[in-house]
Order: sequence, then structure tokens, then C-alpha cells
Amino acid sequence: MTGRRVVVTGLGPVTSLGVGAKAFHAGQLEGRGAVRPISRFDASDLPVRIAAEVDLPDELRLARRDFIATDRVTHLAAAAASLALADAGLDLDAADRNRIGVVLGTGCGGAESIRHNGTALARKGPGGVGARFIPMSMSNSSASWIAIRYGLGGPVTTTVTACASGADALLTAHQMIVTGEADVVLAGGTEAPVTDLVVSGFAKMKALSTRNEEPERASRPFGADRTGFVLGEGAAVLVLEDADHARARGAEPLAALLGYGRTCDAYHVVAPRPDGAAAARAVTGALRSAGLAPEEVSHVNAHGTGTVLNDAAEAAALTTALGPVAARIPVTATKSMTGHTLGAAGAIEAVAAVQTLVHQVVPPTANLDAPDLALGLDLVAGEPLDTRVSAVLSNSFAFGGHNVVLAFGRP
Repeated sequence: MTGRRVVVTGLGPVTSLGVGAKAFHAGQLEGRGAVRPISRFDASDLPVRIAAEVDLPDELRLARRDFIATDRVTHLAAAAASLALADAGLDLDAADRNRIGVVLGTGCGGAESIRHNGTALARKGPGGVGARFIPMSMSNSSASWIAIRYGLGGPVTTTVTACASGADALLTAHQMIVTGEADVVLAGGTEAPVTDLVVSGFAKMKALSTRNEEPERASRPFGADRTGFVLGEGAAVLVLEDADHARARGAEPLAALLGYGRTCDAYHVVAPRPDGAAAARAVTGALRSAGLAPEEVSHVNAHGTGTVLNDAAEAAALTTALGPVAARIPVTATKSMTGHTLGAAGAIEAVAAVQTLVHQVVPPTANLDAPDLALGLDLVAGEPLDTRVSAVLSNSFAFGGHNVVLAFGRP
């Protein structure tokens, strides 16, 4: 099975910036922040009262029976899978469902279910815990639920590597296809962390922006005036497919997943290595795997969280791995618009990377009024950049020191 090529044939983004490929791409080109005051619970007593929440259209909501049996993290994943399958034009009735897999990444799993049942236990004792608590909160629930919904009997698994989880899922799906374990994989990430527990935890770490009075301008990656990241929720599923399988069913690939790099900082559980050395090795690994030279990279979709430590380490990693050309490659931080969706971020940003290839337009980074010039990067700000795009790197760096870099190219 060596020599199998992996292509992207469908996109299913579910984000605060837009739901569906068309709306999400339009939002990126507008370069607008989609952060707002928290509405999912009363945040008036919290130091951070803003987040990037998803407005899920009625047509993508689960039927009541399924809705009450699953956590919001699965609601978002289910919508993303539905959109991706439709975008790919994949006829499951004509497909061998035992050759179709599912890989979803998540950092928190069923955060709302954990919060609700923990409160019920404290208030009412063991009898207050719901009978569905365990299956609703399990990290693998979303992937398994999608497999059950569509009758997919191929390999189904979950990646849990904090903010690299979504990218790790795509990497794992690539391996499944290249090794012949599957012909098609629904891969991506999902996260629904906007709860008082999770917000309070990140706020206690001083990781979140406290620009509560101007939420849409709070997420400011690579800005000299950045004040931390903004929590977001969302999901994205991409249909990855063996190129020959896609051709046989008449599908038009959007992009190719050319390769990847994966390393660990082995340094600190939440802080990145200041010199970005391990992240740089992930970038170099992605280039090697994809057969790309640094000068062939047209664009970098950065991890870009908007914290001082992460932005500096990422800039150092790009400079180390790409050399002098790093200062000339257009860089965008999608989190400036969507907030930081944790385990879903790598998948959402992979969708953005693919759309940059398809449309040959690099979206701007929102709120970049005062770029941190010391980083030495070519940061796209203000307006979209029309340019020739042939290869894109998508970076995901996570708590725990996990580094994943994906390389996408034209199909």
C-alpha cells in the first residue's frame, strides 16, 4: 500500500466565525473577530466574561432523542461530519462502510456534562448523577457516535493531545489511509469548553485575555498589545481519502495532505520551549515528509494563540526551520477570529489552510493593529492577500509540549 496519496475531498467547519465552508471562508476574508459576551451561562462573577460561541443552525441540530443523550461536544461534531460528507458528495450507500474510518480530536471531551454532573453530585449526592453521564462525557464519544450514526465499520479512534488534538487526528487519518487500513476517513476535532469551570481554570492560569469590554478585539495573536488567548468552541471534520478512491468515484480533490511532522518539547506541561527547537523539528519533519523545500512554502497558518510565550516560541521555530525565507512567507493566525478552540483548533485551521489553497487568497489576522516587529514574521493584516499559493503549513502546538505541523498542497 506504499505510495498511496491522501487528498481532501470535503470540508465541514462549525465555528463562531461561520458554519459551513462558504460562511467560514467569507468570515476569514472579512478578518473579523467572532468573540462576544458569554451567553451559555451567567459569567457576571467571572474575571473573564467573553468567548467565541457557535450559533448552530436548526437544520444541523440533532433530533431531541439524540440531543439529550449527547454532550454539546458531540452536537458540534455531528454537525461538522454532516457538512463534510455533503461537501465531499460521498454516497455512503454506494461505499464500503467497513473501509471508512473516523478520527476526532478533543482536549476536554464532554465538558458540559462533567460540569453539570459534578454540580449535581455536590448538591444531591450520588443519586443526582445522570445515567448517561459516562457515555456523554467520554472523550471518544463523538467519534464513536458518528461511526454509529453512519454505520462506519473502519478504524475509529480519538486523539487527546490538548490543542494539537485536531491536527493529530488528521495525521492519524493520513497514516490509516497510507497503510491501507482505510480508504476514507472522517477526521478532525471538536470542543465545547465554554463552561464556568473551564473558563475559571484558564483564567486562574492568567492565560486568557480580560478585554471584556471589547470582546471582538480581544484575540490579538502576534500583536505587541496582546493580552492572552480567548476561549472558543467549535468543530471541523475533513473527509480524507485515498486519491485513487476519490478518482474512482469522480470526486474532485480540494487539496492534498502531503505530510506532517510531530515532536514533543519534553520541557514543561504548559509553557513552550522558549527557543522553539522542538516545534522547529516538527516543521522540518513536515517539509521532509512532504518533499518540500522551505522556499516552496507559500503560507503558514500559525498556531498563534496571542500569549507572549507561544507567539515568541512559534516565531523562533519558523525562523529556525525555514531560515531566511521565514521573513517572507505570509503568516495568518485564525484564532484571532475564532478564538482558541483547543482540541478543535488544528482541524479548523486545516480547513482554513485548504481554503487558502483552493481560493489562492491568504486571510488576514484580525486585530493586528500593532504587530510585534521583534518576531520577524510577514504577518498578514488588514486585507486578504491575493497571491500564488502552492503549499501551506498548518501549525498546532499544545500544553504537554505536543507539536504537530501539517503540510497541504494543491491536488
